[in-house]
Amino acid sequence: MWVIFAFLSAIFAALTSILAKIGIQGINSNLATAIRTIVVLIMAWAVVFISGKQHEISGITQKSLVFLILSGIATGLSWLCYFRALQIGEASKVIPVDKFSLVIGMILAFIILKETLTIKTIIGGALITLGTFVLIL
Repeated sequence: MWVIFAFLSAIFAALTSILAKIGIQGINSNLATAIRTIVVLIMAWAVVFISGKQHEISGITQKSLVFLILSGIATGLSWLCYFRALQIGEASKVIPVDKFSLVIGMILAFIILKETLTIKTIIGGALITLGTFVLIL
């Protein structure tokens, strides 16, 4: 089941990039990011309330809250940088560089989360890295 959601995520992420590139024409990239963030905020809270999970807020630990806040800060910084890159660069070059986060995330998963490093992940990461550099050169 996770694979279906992962593919849907990829489709929506691709749409995000194309729609954003069209939408930021003539608009400050930071303002565009703020507008997008408001939409995401409303959608996320709507899903929480529709699914009836709002009562679980009190069960969030301090550790989880700190790391979710840090993740939110990282997301915000990523979006600000991404929208600026999209505004001044070609989407077909910006998108692959942004998706290089896959390799960085894999490396961080091995280092911080102590996930198992396999030959398959090394080869996959190397191919993604190679593909990224082929597309930006």
